[in-house]
Amino acid sequence: YSVPKVEQGSWVAMTIDDKQRMIVSDQYGALYRFKIPAAGKTLAAEEIEKIDLDIGGAHGLLYAFDGLYAVLNVPEHGGRGLYKMTDTNGDDKYDTKKLLRKFDEVGGEHGPHSVLLSPDGKSVFIVVGNQTPVTEFSSSRVPQVWDEDLLLERPIGRGFMKGTPAPGGWIAKTDSEGKGWELFATGFRNQFDAAFNREGELFTYDADMEWDMNTPWYRPTRINHVVSGAEFGWRNGGGKWPAYYADSVGAVVDIGPGSPTGVTFGFGAKFPKKYQDAFYAADWSYGKLYAVHLKPDGASYTATFEEFMSAQPLPLTDLMVNPADGAMYIAIGGRRVQSGLYRVTYEGKEPVGKDEGVKLTSAALARRDLEAFHGKEDSAVLDTAWPHLSSSDRWLRNAARVAIESQPVDQWAAKVFAEENAQARISGAVALARMGNESHREAQIAALLKLKPTELSESQFLGLLRAYALTFIRLGKPSAEQREQVIAALDPHLPHKSKNITTELVRVLVYLEAPSVISKAINLIANRGKPDIPDWTELASRNKNYGRRVLEMLAKHPPTHEINYAFMLRNLRKGWTINQRRTYIEFINDSAKYPGGNSYGPIRA
Repeated sequence: YSVPKVEQGSWVAMTIDDKQRMIVSDQYGALYRFKIPAAGKTLAAEEIEKIDLDIGGAHGLLYAFDGLYAVLNVPEHGGRGLYKMTDTNGDDKYDTKKLLRKFDEVGGEHGPHSVLLSPDGKSVFIVVGNQTPVTEFSSSRVPQVWDEDLLLERPIGRGFMKGTPAPGGWIAKTDSEGKGWELFATGFRNQFDAAFNREGELFTYDADMEWDMNTPWYRPTRINHVVSGAEFGWRNGGGKWPAYYADSVGAVVDIGPGSPTGVTFGFGAKFPKKYQDAFYAADWSYGKLYAVHLKPDGASYTATFEEFMSAQPLPLTDLMVNPADGAMYIAIGGRRVQSGLYRVTYEGKEPVGKDEGVKLTSAALARRDLEAFHGKEDSAVLDTAWPHLSSSDRWLRNAARVAIESQPVDQWAAKVFAEENAQARISGAVALARMGNESHREAQIAALLKLKPTELSESQFLGLLRAYALTFIRLGKPSAEQREQVIAALDPHLPHKSKNITTELVRVLVYLEAPSVISKAINLIANRGKPDIPDWTELASRNKNYGRRVLEMLAKHPPTHEINYAFMLRNLRKGWTINQRRTYIEFINDSAKYPGGNSYGPIRA
């Protein structure tokens, strides 16, 4: 169906009601309802009914609990918020609109987005981007201590959303009448939609910041496994947390440049099993629909992805599977462009898959047991969760740490200092830095100093450096004596064979004003080799849909690690030689020759 723009606008959201009717929303206009045509037939304009209610501008729709939920992201019709519409007199017309939760009237498209039914069918989840502050909630699985947590001053670039504080985009859960709210996860940029797999695990497709392309802090669009209590580390400007930070969880897979919109799983589609089981993620900007193939891995998943469909233009906005006919429905539109509705069916010899789930791993089941403690005080938590702080599985460690952070700190602070296992001490120190106070600083640093970097794995060394950084950020500067001890412990390892460890060593040693950090970092800048190319870049560079400017940025990748060293060094005012300054300025001038996003050239503090 080709949507008549003047009469029906540009569609961005859809749902199916209990009578096999599709309900859609114009991004800036009304809601519409129509019977889904039979296979092989197309939709006619006269079959479409405008919903006669003061409602519109919905980014998300859901039919559930005998009503229609809408997440509005416009100031009209009552403003930004979660609404529920019902038919009270049985005439098959929505006649009542109830505001379940009002959201702050700030921002634009990075605001309230989607609404989806929980796996048990008893509640709904709300997906909100990073321009809308967290709503009031009665409980939180995320420890309520979020902050910027940046050891050094961040670059800002052109200043888009400057001043927008942590925790960024968020996902919350509420009951059918929007009365009790629970914060579930935070730290997204602009995740537009989310979906549950058969096992009740939540996934989303989070946005990049295209202005940051080719800067050290650029994060591509990525598929996130949204676990309970998670913090995904979006921060404004150059403050975005690297994926390896121990107080965060990373991506399941990085996709590349794009503008994420709707997502869904293929469950219920009459597709071959590979595509029935896939997680579908839509990219509005470049007209791509990805099929992401997830594979259980420990307490989380790994993934590969492929293009399921693509075209230019193909501004994908929403998609869903209708189990009644086994077809996938895809909407294009948004920002007042030409809109349309497509139906995707399978024709081929491969048998249609059975709509069945995958057994959760023992690690995933253990993670779920730990998640039951998130946001709750329970005397059994420490005995249950503490052993998992030493797990080699990052997702299990994260679940255990969040459970422990939910308990009074005086019940477990001493366990951090006494812990013999290196990984558990690091994980515990991250928790204590976040939940403790200045009285814990000296003992915390002393405990970290007992760990020998040469005996740690790469991830453990990165965790140790993050624990030091969080301790200094949250608990305060070290004493003069401990400062010298930390420098003595870390300085011999700069540079490191791991560029990520080198980056964090430079960060911590610049903060401590270590005497040798300028000369070592400048030497790395002067003797830089070929830049490291991210795994997703080669795949993206072969794609004609991206356009000339993006392809140029993908092909000419600057020395991003060295640029990061340079930006950290600018925090040091003393200790420079003339030759070091010359090398520094020459490197900055040379780096300016590379292409990049809007913030790559005019970066300012």
